[in-house]
This record gives sequence, C-alpha cells and structure tokens, in this order.
Amino acid sequence: MTDSAPGQLAIARATLDDWRVVTEWAADEGWNPGPGDAPSFFAQDPEGFFVGRLDGEPVSAISVVNYGDAYAFLGFYLVRPDRRGHGFGLATWQAALTHAEGRTVGLDGVPDQQDNYRRSGFTWRHGTQRYIGPLPTTDVPDRHVRPVEAAGLRALMAYDGACLPADRPRFLESWLAAPGHRALARIVDGRLTGYGVIRPGRDARRVGPLFADTRADAEALLDALAAEADGAPVAIDVPGNNAEAVALAEARGMKPTFDTARMYTGPIREYAEHRVFGVTSLELG
Repeated sequence: MTDSAPGQLAIARATLDDWRVVTEWAADEGWNPGPGDAPSFFAQDPEGFFVGRLDGEPVSAISVVNYGDAYAFLGFYLVRPDRRGHGFGLATWQAALTHAEGRTVGLDGVPDQQDNYRRSGFTWRHGTQRYIGPLPTTDVPDRHVRPVEAAGLRALMAYDGACLPADRPRFLESWLAAPGHRALARIVDGRLTGYGVIRPGRDARRVGPLFADTRADAEALLDALAAEADGAPVAIDVPGNNAEAVALAEARGMKPTFDTARMYTGPIREYAEHRVFGVTSLELG
C-alpha cells in the first residue's frame, strides 16, 4: 500500500505467514489467541489484514475485515513493544481503515485505548468481560446436544447471522471445520436452539461463539464443551449486556480477568443480543 525509504514505515497487506507473527504478538499481550485462528479469519476477507514494516521488519499490524456491504470489524491493532511511541500504529490504522470503504466498523477495545477510539468516531455499545476457569463436567450428558453437523450448515448459518450485525458464511464454514475446533449444537424437537465452539488457546481453551435461545440451552452447550477441555482452563468472552450470560459464567465458578468494550462507528443491523452468551472472537467480533 505504501512505498518507503530506509527508516520509513511501509504498510502492505499481510500474508498468512505474516499473521502467524502477529498472532505471537497478540499472545505476548495476554490475548490468548487461538493458534489456528488465522486461516478462518482470512477466509472471510483475505484482503483485510495489514502489516507495517520498518526496513523489512514487521513492527505494526491491524485487521479490518469486511462483512458484506455495510459492516466491518477491526482487530489486532498492535505495535511491537520496542517500536511504540513513533506513530507507526496510527499510520497503520489510517491506511487500513480505508479498506472498510464507508461501512460501519466495530471493534472490541481494551480500556487504555477506548478514549482514542472515541476520538476516532467510535461509540460505546456494551462492555465485555473475559471469564476463565476450569469448568466442572457432568456425568449425565444432555441428550439434545449433538455434533454440529446434525443441525445442517444452512440452519447454522441462519442462526449465526441472527446473532450478529452481519452474515459470515465463509468464516463460519472454515471455523466449524478448523483443526482442533469442536462444534456442538443443541436441537430440541427438531429445532436448533443454540450452538457453540471450543478451540485451543495458549493459556486456556477458548469457547466462542456460544449462541443460544435461553440460559438453559447455553448451559447445556457450555457443559458439553467443557467436557472437551478435559479439566483444562476454559475462557469465554461474555457480553455485559446479557445478564443471563454473566450469571451463567459466574454460576460455573469462572472468574473475570479483563474488560473490553464493543464500539461502533455508526448504525448496525439489529441482532438477537440476548442469544449471545459468548463472543466468537475479540479480534473478529
């Protein structure tokens, strides 16, 4: 995207190999990214990932992933710690945001950056807390929880789209089948009432999304997903505007660790916020 002389920042679209480096930066920040997330992220919008280089070395990154014609999501806003304070992050931000081309942009912002996001035109919608803890397992599995294939991809995509400001079929198809991911659905009387995915993370197994009609549906799915963790810690990003989701995480003995805020630059398609018990990913919404 930009040419540079020696000592100047060059910003260009990132490759999957670039993003493996950026994922390590995110892990060092304590964000606990899934090690296999990147291919699914790129499946949605391979043009939406950007890296800034200084004399050929990556020093900054950001993603601005487009979902349809009206919505985009910003994530991975990072500058290598030894290169902070030189304006590289802002330059990368400004270059990458042009990719959204007038779409409403969402993000999940850490507290230290939220004032900067407000100055850039983002408005607070709700808080999100990451809850972590080993989850108890049940000896009596819920008979309505089944592998996600039982629901059918078309039904899953329709349910997923109702829980988000935009449809994301390319991402979802990759996410459900990604190595190490385990996806489960709850089907009652032939009707899909929720689904969830658990995947590896550096510090804890991560649940996301966890979408469900009711707390009972979410509880059954979370318990089944916890069984996949085999006693390892589990992390889930819980939207604060869903009181039932917060209550479920706390009832399971999980502890809040850090906060983010969902923010938008403009109007979004309304969606079933009461069904969102766990955000898919703070990096992609």
